Amino acid sequence: MKKKQSKKKAQNKKKKNSSEKTAFSNLDNTSNTISNTVSTSKRSSSGIPKYVADRMARRIFFTAGIPTILGMSVFVVSYIIVTRNIAEIPPSSTIAISALFFLLGLAGLSFGILSASWDKEPGSFFGVENIPMNIKRAKAAFKPATQNFEENG
Repeated sequence: MKKKQSKKKAQNKKKKNSSEKTAFSNLDNTSNTISNTVSTSKRSSSGIPKYVADRMARRIFFTAGIPTILGMSVFVVSYIIVTRNIAEIPPSSTIAISALFFLLGLAGLSFGILSASWDKEPGSFFGVENIPMNIKRAKAAFKPATQNFEENG
């Protein structure tokens, strides 16, 4: 009896595997056509140009990287001062100063992204004049696709 059941199970598995293969091949075919249409639309859509991304990275390094490094070094400097008996520093002040540097780094991250010019020329040193325009670009990027389509049409 057991042999008959195992043969039936094997036949059911073969049928199931063949139907799964066709289902997945159909799924692959549809996903390929979808990815082809998406890739062609990505080519025509506007992303962040490389020169703008490089400019953002430089600004982020200075406005976010340096305060973050300072925030981490507060712990090291505080440890050295306390262990060498130079001064008595309460742990709460070490944490507060470090947190201020990390918050400054977070603000610098936002500033570095929003102040980058999208023109070929670098623009001004601080880039404050680019912030309102970049905020509008960011808001437009988060609108649903239907709203963007209705505005363009």
